[in-house]
Amino acid sequence: MRKSGYEGLQKDVRKLETPEIEVWQNQYPDKDYIINLDIPEFTCICPKTGLPDFAVIVIEYSPRKFCVELKSFKMYTIFFRNVGIFHEHLINKMLEDFVRAVRPRWIKIRGTFNPRGGITTTVTAEYRAK
Repeated sequence: MRKSGYEGLQKDVRKLETPEIEVWQNQYPDKDYIINLDIPEFTCICPKTGLPDFAVIVIEYSPRKFCVELKSFKMYTIFFRNVGIFHEHLINKMLEDFVRAVRPRWIKIRGTFNPRGGITTTVTAEYRAK
């Protein structure tokens, strides 16, 4: 099998430099509420074939001091259009980057990737502050 130019990223995916996720001050840090973000047209690249992968990404989180600024988060997600990354790595990388920027009480990120070879992949990662 031909090796694609994207495979080398996988072992150092945690070091991938992504755009900054900006935040703004939550005026209701005493409230326990949930924000849902739906990204119905997410794309990245298959690290094996170099072909595009399409997904629906759903994020649910409960903010503490900060909420995510949506324009910066949109730019963050667009960054992955040219990145060859395994589905599992993508969702965990998103989780780590989001938690580092927003520091939520709780977050769950679910990515449902369109079928490739007859298989739909859904990856879910979750974080809860201690």
